[in-house]
Amino acid sequence: MRTLFRLLGRGVADLFLHPWAQLLSLAAVTLVVFLSGLFLMALATVDAELSASRGETVYQVYWRPGTDMGHVRGQWEEMRHLPWLASVETYSPDEALTALARRMGETAGGAGGGLPGGLDVGFLSGKSPLPPTALLTFAPREADPEKWSADTQAYLKALPGVERVAASPLRDELGKAWRSASRFVIWPTVGFLGVVLALVVGNTVRLTLSTRREEIDILQLVGARNWYIRLPLMVAGALQGLLGGGLACLLLAAVHWRFRTALNVPPLLLELRLPPPEQAALLLAVPVLMGILGSWIAVRSR
Repeated sequence: MRTLFRLLGRGVADLFLHPWAQLLSLAAVTLVVFLSGLFLMALATVDAELSASRGETVYQVYWRPGTDMGHVRGQWEEMRHLPWLASVETYSPDEALTALARRMGETAGGAGGGLPGGLDVGFLSGKSPLPPTALLTFAPREADPEKWSADTQAYLKALPGVERVAASPLRDELGKAWRSASRFVIWPTVGFLGVVLALVVGNTVRLTLSTRREEIDILQLVGARNWYIRLPLMVAGALQGLLGGGLACLLLAAVHWRFRTALNVPPLLLELRLPPPEQAALLLAVPVLMGILGSWIAVRSR
């Protein structure tokens, strides 16, 4: 056990034996992981943007006939602050009756009959049988439009005095297509990037060990066992991968914090997104594993 801890300690101390070589290797690992993280950040941003719904949906809200208009107008003002609201049209009972009569007149006039100016409903002023109505047009950009739609309908139906809420389907062909195809695009891309990252980091660690070729050859000549030679080198490789991956993740977080809203201006309206946790974990795990594997292969190839 004492020998094991001594070899582990030697692996940590080996990081300082050839400082310039280790520093350049660390810089190379950090750069490769950082560039991979930037690519994953771009992929996460595009995924979030395409997954968000971009269509429009219309909600028609009907109040019970005879509902106090002062109370209804107060609710109309509250509705104007709903998220993703693109436009709102409101009709009191008299306004709804006038609009209906105008439309009926236009329809009848277009068919060759009726009054071109619409129907005269002045005698029903103040006695309209139609309910107060609101026509709400939303342009949501939500990653889960079904949940947003259910929450919006629940909010509107819970308003005091509301009798019925009708909604048109959300027209969002692009978002639906991407959400169904993204799993076949994102993970193969992440897998390919992981392979490239592993090859580059592993090769970098192996090249760094070339500075210790004579030391390894001497240890093998005097009969040192492979595990006695490998363990310190594998510890040094793992620490180098961990430091490089950690520094790259810190740089990535700094870039996200500084430029998160840099593209959030028309016409782009993009907000940078950090990679999801499972992808971010690869930026640490792959350099560590390849640092260990690269060190092991470097000794085995002697």
